[in-house]
Amino acid sequence: MKADTVRGHLDGMILAVVQDEPLHGYGIAEALRAQSDGALDLPTGTLYPALRRLERLGYLRSSWSTVDGRKRRTYELTRSGQAELSARQEDWQEVSRVIGTILRTRTAT
Repeated sequence: MKADTVRGHLDGMILAVVQDEPLHGYGIAEALRAQSDGALDLPTGTLYPALRRLERLGYLRSSWSTVDGRKRRTYELTRSGQAELSARQEDWQEVSRVIGTILRTRTAT
């Protein structure tokens, strides 16, 4: 998938994958990859700055934990993040409807 296609939607996709459970960065990357059937394989240089930005905005909160002797930062959705995700989901429904209407395959007449 082209990076330009994802641009502008990454934050919403991150919020969506942490909606149900807190995840560490690698877990978020894996969830995005799995839920996109492998189409989204984000480099850490893309994912981690987005996580930090979402935390600064108050949409995510993080905490450190140790799992199997390794320290991991785990991210979870805040109340503000849930509101932002809902707004992004509504926006996406409208955008996909409009673009789908315009780009849908038309039969020749």
